[in-house]
Amino acid sequence: MNYLEQKILQECEIRPGNILKIDSFLNHQIQMDVMRYIAQEFKSRFAGTEITKILTIEASGIAIATMLGNSLDVPVVFAKKGETLNSSDDKYISHAYSFTHKKQNKVFVSVPYISATDHLLIVDDFLAEGEAVHALIDIAHQAGATIAGIGIAVEKGHQNGGRILREEGHHLESIAIIEEMDYETQTIKFRE
Repeated sequence: MNYLEQKILQECEIRPGNILKIDSFLNHQIQMDVMRYIAQEFKSRFAGTEITKILTIEASGIAIATMLGNSLDVPVVFAKKGETLNSSDDKYISHAYSFTHKKQNKVFVSVPYISATDHLLIVDDFLAEGEAVHALIDIAHQAGATIAGIGIAVEKGHQNGGRILREEGHHLESIAIIEEMDYETQTIKFRE
């Protein structure tokens, strides 16, 4: 059992509706030991892969991406979920349904931050059905960039996202893959 899996077992709460609450160290409060571990795991798992930028989606993926970007010494780009006054008019736009928030999000990256010469490592905190990752893949394809790989902290292996991404031929690395979780017993089984 790896460090992230141990942390999940120690501090998680399973909520009704297949929700895993791990905000004591990843989604609300960020514990640096966990971020360092995740960044080191991804650095090791994608060693030898050409990576020019890390691509993630706001908000919870940013901490992981930043720690990894620092470790690899590459820029981090994150897709925004909302327009602001200083948003560029020239942007790559996609859509992602949020499993946690139960709503469709329009996400975008301004054109100058991704180009056809980039080799992107997509990272995020959770993978359930793969909506957020597919939105980032769509944005990368619009820019003509290469997908170097996909790094996920926690994959819900009992949902379809990971299977679909692997079937599409993506190099997907998930640090903790949850095979089963039970609200009634508050138990989790990880994939070997």
